[in-house]
Amino acid sequence: MLIKLTGGTVYDPASGIDGQQQDIYIQDGRIVNKPVEDIQVDREYDLKGKTVMAGAIDMHTHIGGGKVNIARTLMPEGHRADPVARTHSTRSGCGHATPSTFVTGYRYAEMGYTTGFEPAVLPTNARQAHMEMADIPILDKGGYIMLGSDDYLLRMMAAKKDQKAINDYVAWTIHAAKGIGVKVVNAGGISAFKFNQRRLDLDEQNSHYGVTPRAILKTLATAVKELGIAHPLHVHGCNLGVPGNMNTTLDTIQGIGGLPLHLTHIQFHSYGTEGDFKFSSGAAQIAETINKNKNITVDVGQIMFGQTVTASGDSMIQFINHKHASPNKWVTMDIECDAGCGIVPFKYKDQNFVNALQWAIGLETFLLVDDPWRISLTTDHPNGAPFTSYPHLIRLLMDRSFRNEVLSTIHPEAQKMTTLASINREYSLQEIAIMTRAGAARLIGLKDRGGLGSGNWGDVTVYTDNADRQLMFEKPAYVFKDGELVVKDGKIVHTKWGTTHVVKPDFDVSVEKDLRKYFDRFLTMKLDNFKISDDEITEDGRGSLTVHPTKGEAV
Repeated sequence: MLIKLTGGTVYDPASGIDGQQQDIYIQDGRIVNKPVEDIQVDREYDLKGKTVMAGAIDMHTHIGGGKVNIARTLMPEGHRADPVARTHSTRSGCGHATPSTFVTGYRYAEMGYTTGFEPAVLPTNARQAHMEMADIPILDKGGYIMLGSDDYLLRMMAAKKDQKAINDYVAWTIHAAKGIGVKVVNAGGISAFKFNQRRLDLDEQNSHYGVTPRAILKTLATAVKELGIAHPLHVHGCNLGVPGNMNTTLDTIQGIGGLPLHLTHIQFHSYGTEGDFKFSSGAAQIAETINKNKNITVDVGQIMFGQTVTASGDSMIQFINHKHASPNKWVTMDIECDAGCGIVPFKYKDQNFVNALQWAIGLETFLLVDDPWRISLTTDHPNGAPFTSYPHLIRLLMDRSFRNEVLSTIHPEAQKMTTLASINREYSLQEIAIMTRAGAARLIGLKDRGGLGSGNWGDVTVYTDNADRQLMFEKPAYVFKDGELVVKDGKIVHTKWGTTHVVKPDFDVSVEKDLRKYFDRFLTMKLDNFKISDDEITEDGRGSLTVHPTKGEAV
């Protein structure tokens, strides 16, 4: 089937196209060059006056796994307040901060998103996470495998195992858990919490293993690089949310030795201790350091005002934060001695000094990091805000007058502590397309997503231009997934199943000899049950498996 999208204004940074009017052809699910011969077009859409981009990619969103289900269970009031009715194309569902799986897919697609990556897949719980993500319609999915507090790695490091042995373990785990990258949450800190350490700084030793967070980060960042995994080590740093943690972040960047590193939800790690409240913005220094260090990429984790629920593997920090729970209920738990999670409902308030300044810090970071290819648009859904707030965030970035209007309404002391009003920058449509499409695809290693060039999958979003960018990005005119029309005028008209993105780096299979002994002695499942087969990802007919090459492999 040949589809023609005629006359739209195209923003495709991956192809170097910035606001050019041109036609796009999609055949059998993929974008193709204009046919040389006069071939019959099966379906044509007139897009004159419309804005055309690739389908958007959320490279950090909590949409699958045990913590998400706990958050859903903990917040029934959010479900009651936000139901979604069944239609001829959709199932019913509910949920505001943590919508049900089907509603997650619908709402993402209705904003023009076609791909989302779960950033904290615990290997022990990976099968459940993948089954849950398989229940999300329309979206492509993938996950970053969570290491850094796992007992086996920490034992290896304590025993001074060489880098090759650790690389083999990391690669084996990615194969077993079906991931596309590696994530570290508060390196060693989740483990340290279980040995009664309530904080763990970058160069402080885990009391049980004698290993520091810095050593863990260097070891895993080296493993990711040497294994040829495209996405750099995905790092949730030490001291999340703690005043003064900007120094830890700066030290992390300077001390990684030039290794590729992705610092996630950087807003939560950019706090100083100045002022009467001993809480201030470190965004300018963080952004300056990011600008100078080309090995560093970030996503922001922007907070937005309103009710949400924080869901994190960082049980150490979530235990500290439970006293701020709103409403007053929370969960902290251990998982197989390898990790943990904390669920704390939270309401960000514009008249709360700290919340208001957090909001400003995130926006400062967006506006002060020079290169949109190295910064991604996220709210760390649902931790900073639900993903449905993205159109409002985009307007804040693109419209300085609107941004300053909102700034003038927040806590007056927070207004004094931010330079936001003096920042003139306004994001362009091309920069938004980089942050939410081309840049995210490049960062993760998706060669045929995030762009509109020939050979890319036909993930296309068409917007009706509007000076109010929030309205524009809330309701696309059309969304195509793999060449199939799934959204028209902001409403789902058809559902389908996306693919699961993974990498399979090489490793020495003899690594299983010691791992099997370890599983038999210490864990509640056998090694063979731990490993997820390719067939399990696709056995229910909900999507396919896409294996991306590591660097050095043939495509």
